[in-house]
Amino acid sequence: MAIPHPAASLRTDHLVRNGDVVTPRLWPHLPNITLALLRVVTGLLFMEHGIQKFFGILVPPGQPAMPSPGVFTQLWFAGTLEMVGGALIVLGLFTRVVAFLLSGEMAFAYFLVHAKRNFFPLVNLGELAVLCCFVFLMFAAIGGGRFSLDHLFVHRGASHSHEGEVEETAGVLH
Repeated sequence: MAIPHPAASLRTDHLVRNGDVVTPRLWPHLPNITLALLRVVTGLLFMEHGIQKFFGILVPPGQPAMPSPGVFTQLWFAGTLEMVGGALIVLGLFTRVVAFLLSGEMAFAYFLVHAKRNFFPLVNLGELAVLCCFVFLMFAAIGGGRFSLDHLFVHRGASHSHEGEVEETAGVLH
């Protein structure tokens, strides 16, 4: 006999019965929600780096503001990718292509800047570059998820799955 969910004794209007087990209706949607949160937060954090490069703000206390990069310099391309690419990631627009480009930028940044100092990311302060590289590589592989503009445009006019079901094909969230 399955033990009922503790919330079953408190409130049942937000629960769905699945045999003997009571689960909140939100649970099937958690993969899509957390993927959207990861995408939005990563994009916003990434945009900060571009804003820092172009506008010289958001610098740590005591550090001088960065001068604006010259047009078509390496720093200019990095700032543009971070600001525009970060915004597109937040929106979930052209997610796969943009995420692939940003993953490449982070790999490039790691090997060009950090790896020269030391092999280990913890020592060379390259953990963020490595993490962003692989998070963006994940988004390049699976897309922006159900709560993205990509999903909205692809599925506009098409019938959606039944309410409460997680859209999943071969383990990839749509």
